Amino acid sequence: MLDMKLIRTNPELVKENIRKKFQEEKLALVDEVVQMDIDYRAAKTRCDELRNKRNVMSKQIGGLMAKGQRDEAESVKTEVKSIGEELAELEVKEAELEGEIKKRMMVIPNIIDPSVPIGRDDSENVELERFGEPAVPDFEIPYHVDIMERLNGIDLDSARKTSGNGFYYLCGDIARLHSAILSYARDFMIDRGFTYYIPPFMIRSDVVTGVMSFAEMEGMMYKIEGEDLYLIGTSEHSMIGKFIDTITPESELPKTLTSYSPCFRKEVGAHGIEERGVYRIHQFEKQEMIVVCKPEESMEWYGRLWKNSVDFFRSLDIPVRTLECCSGDLADLKVKSCDVEAWSPRQKKYFEVGSCSNLGDAQARRLGIRIKAEDGSKYFAHTLNNTVVAPPRMLIAFLENNLNEDGSVRIPEALRMYMGGKDLIAVG
Repeated sequence: MLDMKLIRTNPELVKENIRKKFQEEKLALVDEVVQMDIDYRAAKTRCDELRNKRNVMSKQIGGLMAKGQRDEAESVKTEVKSIGEELAELEVKEAELEGEIKKRMMVIPNIIDPSVPIGRDDSENVELERFGEPAVPDFEIPYHVDIMERLNGIDLDSARKTSGNGFYYLCGDIARLHSAILSYARDFMIDRGFTYYIPPFMIRSDVVTGVMSFAEMEGMMYKIEGEDLYLIGTSEHSMIGKFIDTITPESELPKTLTSYSPCFRKEVGAHGIEERGVYRIHQFEKQEMIVVCKPEESMEWYGRLWKNSVDFFRSLDIPVRTLECCSGDLADLKVKSCDVEAWSPRQKKYFEVGSCSNLGDAQARRLGIRIKAEDGSKYFAHTLNNTVVAPPRMLIAFLENNLNEDGSVRIPEALRMYMGGKDLIAVG
């Protein structure tokens, strides 16, 4: 959510940002907000005037009655009543205008960083850098589910019977590998100075609308029927929500947190749910990183966060690249974002395994996350998030890049302590 002062003083900047995101249908919202803001402030000023006038006149009534000036007192009472009626109408108008302004402000996109490439959709995202040499072995690499099945590591048929498409049973060494990757990711981030959390896996609606746009919410979140609770789609939701309506001293910043959680997503939209595979699913687990910091430090942290993901994947010998999200591919709350993509030897291309985002003060404004400066002044924090790893999707890249010709899978040194010392998952 933008600062109202920005829309009030520079509506053309806000409109130009909307054009850069190719959301021309939202241009009219800016003019509506500007006019409603004028009407709101006028109503608020008039309400304040009427309240003051009513208070003064109410005090006069007692004085007039004490002097025996009953007729004069009754006249003042009549005027006070008239003021009350006008005030009641204006208070309703003020509340309605405030609600309508907020409704529009919640869908006007955040101002993107000047470095963001301009493009309509993800087809115009820009490759930034590659890390590691993408290789294709001289033997055929099967589909990832086939690899898992040969290792007795997945059961999709049973999951379809119990839960439907988009769910899975992992078992044996593949299930252990899944847990090992998450344990390694936890320790990897702790070693980089992040505090480990296991957050609530359900959050209230005020937190949901504070951390994401309405469009994202509709396409992602599962609501608990009969309760004001939603299943989280990522632990970022509850971790940022942790700071709702807080004031943090500057001396305690930055807050660097890493959190584990299961994640639940509808995956509504063009991509849909895979009938056979674990790339796009309803349920998965993830290790996340979250930063709450001063505004002037957020871009530095943005660079450090995506680099953490790159370093993590490279420590497992998986080639990756970073892909800058263009303006049209940015969610409305984001200032800047990039995807980390892993190399798929089978497909001979990269695919997304994580996303790093700087949201500026958008979430902080919605949730009331403020910082107290040394001089006592208060301002909104900046928030950032990034995926460390999200298996089982990450398992696709892991298995393909560590597969041997005989169907066995190598275990890199970094994971062996989490796999009971194993250096290989063998077939049979």
